[in-house]
Amino acid sequence: MERTKIARRELLAFAGALSLSPVAMNAQTPSPVRTAAGPDVRRAELYGLLGDLPDRHRPVSGRLRSETVRDGYILETWDLDLNGMETVPAYVARPRNASGRRPAVVFNHSHGGGYGIGRTEFIDGREYLQPEPYARALTDRGYVALCIDHWIFGERSHTSELDMVKACLWRGQVLWGLMVYDSLKAVDWLVARDDVDPARLATIGMSMGSSMAQWLGALDQRIGTVVDICCLVDYHTLLEQRELGRHGIYYYVPSLLRHFTAAQINALIAPRPHLSIVGNLDRLTPREGVDIIDRELTRIYTELGQPDHWQIRRYDVEHQETPEARVEALAFLERHL
Repeated sequence: MERTKIARRELLAFAGALSLSPVAMNAQTPSPVRTAAGPDVRRAELYGLLGDLPDRHRPVSGRLRSETVRDGYILETWDLDLNGMETVPAYVARPRNASGRRPAVVFNHSHGGGYGIGRTEFIDGREYLQPEPYARALTDRGYVALCIDHWIFGERSHTSELDMVKACLWRGQVLWGLMVYDSLKAVDWLVARDDVDPARLATIGMSMGSSMAQWLGALDQRIGTVVDICCLVDYHTLLEQRELGRHGIYYYVPSLLRHFTAAQINALIAPRPHLSIVGNLDRLTPREGVDIIDRELTRIYTELGQPDHWQIRRYDVEHQETPEARVEALAFLERHL
């Protein structure tokens, strides 16, 4: 769609200009406050940076649109009321002939410029993921799995990314905040299903979906296991290396660096199991920054008595999931779900 192409060019030009601006890059970057505040206080602080959001405790509901048999599993299509602003289309994949309450996984779709793709990545895959879609891979292992269309993606791609960010700025909102809010409310809806064990939840995603997995795990303690693929980013390193243009503008949260490092956000997942999969050649995740996060999380998980719950796997590839990474991801879920 031509409008989408234009918006994408505008977006990349804007982000690229920001990453190269001497004014932006030479301004002193604030260091986050080192605080002794407990994790619950820090979660509230992180959530508070996400802009003007609907009531966190508003009720959620859904309408089943269709149910079909696909690739050995049952695929449900839902219209969810999560935020009171617009309907959120969702897929739920569940194993055939399964009974009782099952472990559940929230799959977070990626960006990749595929605004019209959204949640269909879950059932059809993407070029940088392994050939077997995650809907099939997860249901084959007995999990119920959920994937929603996020703002500006899939059936919600009615507004360009840049226009949505502009509108959010005027309204006191943060696009990433709206996305995270929908993920949190999707978990509210998921745990109310009678086929889901609310004590056995995980989340996984690639690229933007990796970032969502980290934030969802940090903010929601119901998520027992986190797997993030190809977006473990140290924000300060990204800034220092002038690589801000590598990420879409949806990604940027006002004043975040005054309060948190990426390691501090991920530390809110601890001591719950967390696997991070990284491409050593991936320019979206500078290696020096990955090293910083790895050192900090290794220290924190060790101090909390769960050193094996923090795992990182690095492969000599760019922004992609390798066959070995897929094996590691699924094995990690099986161990901890």
